[in-house]
Amino acid sequence: MLRIFSLLVLIFTLCAPLNAQDAGDDARAATGGAQTLEDIMRRQEGQSIDDSFRSDLTGDPEGAAPSQNQLGTRGGASDPDLWRAFRYGSADITTQSRGPASTTLVQDGGMWWLTFREGPLLRFGTYLLAGTLLALVLFYLTRGRMRIHGEKTGRTITRFKAFERFGHWLLASSFLVLGVTGLISLFGRKVLIPTFGHDAFSFVAVGSKWVHNNVSWAFIVALVIIFVVWVVHNLPDRTDLRWLAKAGGLFGGEHPPAKKFNAGQKLIFWAVIVLGGSIALSGVSLLFPFTFNLFGHTFSTLNSMGAPGWFGLADLPYPLQPQEEMQYAQLWHALVSLVLTAIIFAHIYLGSVGMEGAFDAMGKGEVEEQWAREHHSIWAEEVLGTKDPGKEGA
Repeated sequence: MLRIFSLLVLIFTLCAPLNAQDAGDDARAATGGAQTLEDIMRRQEGQSIDDSFRSDLTGDPEGAAPSQNQLGTRGGASDPDLWRAFRYGSADITTQSRGPASTTLVQDGGMWWLTFREGPLLRFGTYLLAGTLLALVLFYLTRGRMRIHGEKTGRTITRFKAFERFGHWLLASSFLVLGVTGLISLFGRKVLIPTFGHDAFSFVAVGSKWVHNNVSWAFIVALVIIFVVWVVHNLPDRTDLRWLAKAGGLFGGEHPPAKKFNAGQKLIFWAVIVLGGSIALSGVSLLFPFTFNLFGHTFSTLNSMGAPGWFGLADLPYPLQPQEEMQYAQLWHALVSLVLTAIIFAHIYLGSVGMEGAFDAMGKGEVEEQWAREHHSIWAEEVLGTKDPGKEGA
């Protein structure tokens, strides 16, 4: 018996490398063609896998029994085969609807989108907005309000004309309305339903969606107005470097020379134009679903450039199903809106309680002459046609 056992061990040892080699050539040989543990682990890590072993297994109509036989009506595909064909978009579907998404009956992307929307996206939004508000409160408590240092003259300078202020307040008011209604749509299921119930949330959600969709046009118009009237004043120049080096005197000390808009305001302007424009573009694609595909072509271009590999990532998904285009548009719309909202929080703070005399610029269109000389000395000199004696050596 010992000799027989030793012989079996020897045979198994000699055959093991061959079996391992065979398994390496066909990773799914041991599972009968089904997915392996490696497939499951890669999928859990969000990596792409070759799932042709499943997507190609959708039945063989040619192998169906003749219709005159007893089991001929069962066809060549089982129920699992049929559902796999639905899932991978290979089923022969006929429908009266001719919409772009009419033949997509099963769409895997909806699950990761829902998971991300209800998890990481909400956490990111909460931490970003709450953290920004907390930082502004702490800054106010430690720094206090920035006062006008010199003696007020009682004279004012026209800071913004009526049309400029109209564009600003149209943008500001529409953005606030869009922000509130957008947050209701984003956080409503997690916050409002547990608090007020499904019926109350349904009423609020439907109203918020209607307001959000229609006020968005005012936001787009205002975005165009402020770009046209202010872009020439927000082009970067050398004075911005000195302003940034001193942080605009935000933490005490003299305010660096600045033109009509200082470097900080220019950063806010371009953030509003770039991020706001991106929000508007993705918003229009959501208003007219399946009409503007923003992400499929972009992902394909980035993949061809090898851009994901620069960060050690796999290629971006392509091609995208129509629903996936809308899911990416919704996530992008929400993420960029949250970032811009945090920036606008800081802008509102500095334009109201954070700085004395700042609100008058947009509230009345007129600012105290001394405020203008301290915060925008170059612009004040141009308007008044005089040189500020305190800036002769600047």
